[in-house]
Amino acid sequence: MKRTATALVAAIAASVLTIPAASATAKSPHPAQDSLRDRVGAVMETGTVGAVARSTGPRGQRSAAAGVIDKATGEAARPGDRFRIASASKTFVATVVLQLAGEGRLSLDDTVEDWLPGVVSGNGNDGSRITVRQLLQHTSGLYNYTSDLPLLASVEGYEAGRYTTWTDEQLVAIAMKHEPDFAPGTKWSYSNTGYILAGMIIEKATGHTWQQEVTRRIIKPLHLSHTLAPGTGTRIPGRHLHGYSNFDGSGATIDVTEFNPSAAGAAGAMISTTADLTRFYQALLGGHLLGPAEMKAMKTTVRAPEFDDVWPGASYGLGLVRIPLSCGGSYYSHGGDLPGYTTRDGVTADGRRVVVLATTGDGAADMSTEHARNNLIDGELCAPGRQ
Repeated sequence: MKRTATALVAAIAASVLTIPAASATAKSPHPAQDSLRDRVGAVMETGTVGAVARSTGPRGQRSAAAGVIDKATGEAARPGDRFRIASASKTFVATVVLQLAGEGRLSLDDTVEDWLPGVVSGNGNDGSRITVRQLLQHTSGLYNYTSDLPLLASVEGYEAGRYTTWTDEQLVAIAMKHEPDFAPGTKWSYSNTGYILAGMIIEKATGHTWQQEVTRRIIKPLHLSHTLAPGTGTRIPGRHLHGYSNFDGSGATIDVTEFNPSAAGAAGAMISTTADLTRFYQALLGGHLLGPAEMKAMKTTVRAPEFDDVWPGASYGLGLVRIPLSCGGSYYSHGGDLPGYTTRDGVTADGRRVVVLATTGDGAADMSTEHARNNLIDGELCAPGRQ
């Protein structure tokens, strides 16, 4: 789950441990491999605990890993390790909603009230004025419920609530305690609440949970064998990266790996690997998951000024961010942030080139970790022979 760009930088701050970069892949004579390893090393130098990256294009794929998966054991990270993808889950959820639209089972212009009568109401909130499209594009104006969730605010709050099960209705109710940030469709502001509602609409339209639909429509057909859309299970199965955070210095750094993902729901509960995310983005941008009209809708963006500190000039579509490239043009992406875990990715408009990076730990208190992650994505997509 990602909050605003300011919260992204401020809340995921200041790891006290710096681990020297050590690639889990053999030394390669190919400059492209060395370049990826160097870029992962640059991320590690800013204070992350572990990092795994995959860069894929017409000339093949390269992987690199650095740091450790578990500070207690010191075991080295490997490219195939699982991690919590947080808000990168939103692209999966938006894809399912757009598939349903393509099947005529709902319309992007339907209102929240049409599907979820009475759920969005009170304190100036009015579901009859908010469309499905606005939920997916963060133009609903709905208060972001994660900004009022003690679980994400401090070490103490996390330890008290990490195993709590939340219903979607409870999460939306948190947002309904607050007035809207703006009238629907008049501005842009990142709101996890919109994706909780999108997950609820998927269930209303299909009779199945968003997890079941994501699994049936995307995970199984694409053979994403290391990707999960969990319900309330708190552990990450198999080899995985452990997450660590001190919640902006609110206490000692703790292992945050175990977490009841119902608090994130359709806004950010999923688990995956760099290889599986690569396959998903290739299929999506390659036109294999959505029809032309739905793909056009997904790629139609509005400016997202809250992201400018991190991604200057960024704009947001339906579950996809459009980010300018330093070498000209742009790429599509959807990052993800949960305490202790950060996902960054980039994919060209045709889906032929994909870069995925996952890191653990808070990283640096300044922007250096974020810049290093962005430089890796941009550098790989702009490298000679990559464009």
